[in-house]
Amino acid sequence: MNFNLSQIPVRTSQPRVNGLTMVMDKGLSLSEVHNFMEGCGPHTDIVKLGFGTSFVTPKLREKIEAYQTYNVPLYFGGTLFEAFLIRNQIDDFIAVCKDYNITHVEVSDGSISIPHAEKCGYIEKLTKHFTVLSEVGSKDATHIMAPYKWIELMRAELEAGASYVIAEAREAGNVGIYRGSGEVREGLVQEILTQIPAEKIIWEAPQKAQQLYFLELIDHNVNLGNIAPNEVIPLEAMRIGLRGDTFHLYLNK
Repeated sequence: MNFNLSQIPVRTSQPRVNGLTMVMDKGLSLSEVHNFMEGCGPHTDIVKLGFGTSFVTPKLREKIEAYQTYNVPLYFGGTLFEAFLIRNQIDDFIAVCKDYNITHVEVSDGSISIPHAEKCGYIEKLTKHFTVLSEVGSKDATHIMAPYKWIELMRAELEAGASYVIAEAREAGNVGIYRGSGEVREGLVQEILTQIPAEKIIWEAPQKAQQLYFLELIDHNVNLGNIAPNEVIPLEAMRIGLRGDTFHLYLNK
């Protein structure tokens, strides 16, 4: 940090295994990646090339290599995995990831229906090659799952080999663990936490109020995802009590 302040909570150190900030890149240019990493690299733990943007991103290989230069792992959005899967091209997906030296993959079923045993099978298969993040929850706002079902799916996917489970919210933060208004489904979240370790969950939380909820509920080292590039520094300040929302959270503790 740039100067000394007392009563600042201790953040985990990179490479982090918890306290992760996962950033969603929805189309940064190559030069923007370098600028972003110069300013936010110390606070960025993993980058997702959102949904299927990698298919149409110019200079994709150079962009991926730029992130790798800064030792930041990245992965293709789960929608791309589903796009390969529904076309019976899962081996092609593996080959593409290896060709681009991608070390992490996301297994999701937010846009298509996959029998859960089959989804776990893909997780097991992909863990032989990559670090797997599995996403739980649907992108369909009308598809509401009971808390016990979230727990059941998350537990099975971790047992299948996923390093983390991602709680679905979309890039807008208005489905899955949130209501259409963006309000947290608090009962759902708190019930999940009775059974699934917090350090194994990445909560998609693109909105500031959502980030604040999880910081207050869990702690400053909670795993948060779908963070916009221009929100990384504000989030880091909020994590350690240097934003109005959390200013008094860690004082005299």
